Amino acid sequence: MKWSEISIHTTNEAVEAISNILHEAGASGVVIEDPFELIKERQDQFGEIYQLDPQDYPDEGVIVKAYLPVNSFLGETVDEIKEAINNLILFNIDIGLNKVSISEVNEEEWATAWKKYYHPVKISERFTIVPTWEEYTPVSSDELIIELDPGMAFGTGTHPTTVMCIQALERTVKHGDYVVDVGTGSGVLSIAAAMLDAKKVTALDLDEVAVQSAKINVKLNKVHEKIDVFQNNLLDGVEGQADVVVANILAEVIMRFTSDVASAVKQDGYFIASGIIQQKKQDVKDKISEAGFDIIEVMQMEDWVAIIAKRK
Repeated sequence: MKWSEISIHTTNEAVEAISNILHEAGASGVVIEDPFELIKERQDQFGEIYQLDPQDYPDEGVIVKAYLPVNSFLGETVDEIKEAINNLILFNIDIGLNKVSISEVNEEEWATAWKKYYHPVKISERFTIVPTWEEYTPVSSDELIIELDPGMAFGTGTHPTTVMCIQALERTVKHGDYVVDVGTGSGVLSIAAAMLDAKKVTALDLDEVAVQSAKINVKLNKVHEKIDVFQNNLLDGVEGQADVVVANILAEVIMRFTSDVASAVKQDGYFIASGIIQQKKQDVKDKISEAGFDIIEVMQMEDWVAIIAKRK
């Protein structure tokens, strides 16, 4: 089978939304080429050092790549992708240059092209993300290993928004807690919560592809007895109150459902919100406060912000 590589030159702000669009269009994996990776400081003891080629990265902005099968519908699919990306400006998302290019690759190149970007990465005091095909020996006895298959998921778990969520979960999840993960994607946050000894986790996503990916990764990490994965629109129809609600989604969506989160979180429970670009930090903080939360901490990594809030 022949495959087409679709490449979109965009901004950090638009990466997650465009990744979602590509998955909905049938891409089974997304590659993100961010020049920040070339200058990011890495600590060798975590086993995450590997040589990067500067020629693989743009001088500015971010390139998002995905692979689509070459078939009679490819032209229509690409047009739909372009239209969906252009529509992001309706949500005040900066799409930058928005340069879209298409190239053809053969089966062997497609099967391995994206794997060179993914290696074990220690993302917090306790968690290390390990691709399923990589061998990794834990550095310490209390290290928690999350295995992911990025070819079937919504990322590798190493994007700043995800990293901050996991770090926030480490600070808030207690033994026996009930956690709700809104917009679960690959399921990595639900897996982390279960490994932090949450008693029950409900993982929700509107996208059927994400739901199936999350289920696979949950079983892969042997936490399926604690986690229920459902296709669902945000918190619609979710019953009971959680100790922690975590949402790594677009800032605009977070602001639209903060009142629903307030109803879904116990008193003194936590709301962890991420996926927030720096320019929209104050708007999101205001909405969360209006919904009845105290802002406990604002985390920042690169251009992204995560907020830990406690319900009054």
